Amino acid sequence: MTRSGKDAGKRVKTARGRTASSVRWLERQLNDPYVKQAKADGYRSRAAYKLIELDEKYALLKGAQRVVDLGVAPGGWAQVVRKKAPRAAVVGIDLLPTEPLDGVTLFQLDFMADEAPAALAEALDGAPDLVLSDMAANTVGHKQTDHLRTMGLVEAAAWFAVENLAEGGAFVAKVLAGGTDSDLLALLKQHFRTVKHAKPPASRKGSSEWYVIAQGFKGRG
Repeated sequence: MTRSGKDAGKRVKTARGRTASSVRWLERQLNDPYVKQAKADGYRSRAAYKLIELDEKYALLKGAQRVVDLGVAPGGWAQVVRKKAPRAAVVGIDLLPTEPLDGVTLFQLDFMADEAPAALAEALDGAPDLVLSDMAANTVGHKQTDHLRTMGLVEAAAWFAVENLAEGGAFVAKVLAGGTDSDLLALLKQHFRTVKHAKPPASRKGSSEWYVIAQGFKGRG
């Protein structure tokens, strides 16, 4: 995707009360071809293209029948699932509200709450064959703390996948630079036939995010 010359390099005037970081974010949004493409294609967020690109490489949605979307808001990934696997049952969860999506069961609930895993499993009425997680912890500005909090969410998502996936299923989760820590990597390698890391083109170059892709769930044996 290319950016047309007339749109390139839009700058945001600094307004009273607007922080330098918010100005940089606005400029990045205005100049981001994925943001523009998302609006044109009807996706709720540019993040939709991360899943599209991962699916093109790993065929994650091929034959998917039941899908769990952890960190669903604002709904871009769920939209991709509905488009690529229209017959699949989809359930999503997020602390933030998500506008209703046709064919998607939504929970506004903390995934870490005790009742969340059971609610998701019950809503699908069967074992999922794909668990997606684009969750990230709210940052506090301390790099090590932010990393630990986000990886805690990834670990919880991985355990949910291991405890609920159908045999042969897949798990995809956002991780941070440095990839999956050794304990979590060992867990995934124990339960999945292949475990890989990828950074889709739609992931901003300056971002520390990567994705772990675990496929071929071996079952709980």
